[in-house]
Amino acid sequence: MTKRAKKRTTKKTAARRTRQAPKMLSDLFLETLKDIYFAENKIIKTLPKMAKAAHSKQLSAAFNKHLRETQGQIKRLDQVFKMLGKPARGKPCEAINGITDEGAEIMKDFKNAPALDAGLLAAAQAVEHYEISRYGTLRTWAEELGMPDAARLLQATLDEEETTDRTLTELATSVINLEAEEEYRAAA
Repeated sequence: MTKRAKKRTTKKTAARRTRQAPKMLSDLFLETLKDIYFAENKIIKTLPKMAKAAHSKQLSAAFNKHLRETQGQIKRLDQVFKMLGKPARGKPCEAINGITDEGAEIMKDFKNAPALDAGLLAAAQAVEHYEISRYGTLRTWAEELGMPDAARLLQATLDEEETTDRTLTELATSVINLEAEEEYRAAA
């Protein structure tokens, strides 16, 4: 290819990039939907490990309950993708990867330690707070985009995430953190 031909090709490519339609809220909605879809599927793989690692039967039960809820949440996301006429597909989410990596590190570093359950619970709440943020945003965008059925599905999941967060907080303050501190004092 001659220099002149390369220059024309470069100009054409640049012109095509310039003419691309601007990214809209609907594009951002879809990208964020893919992000949370990836996150939920990652969480489904992580929750059984956390439930198994937990010493507290109550905490393990909370993780297992949320695992079942998460499976239903993925089905709701499948429905939203269907409403959009798009395949249900995730895109890697570095935020959830980082949060779940921290949880894995806690399981490794605090294995058999008094504070393990407190650490697991804190890691789970970090996940919940991320999900609450995402679902709240997606629900609002669905409303603004004139998608009331999608907004309703996203709100149902948001409600579950908020309930799980409250349950974890109650477990932390009434049992888990106290047990970790008592075990520490008994060992000292």
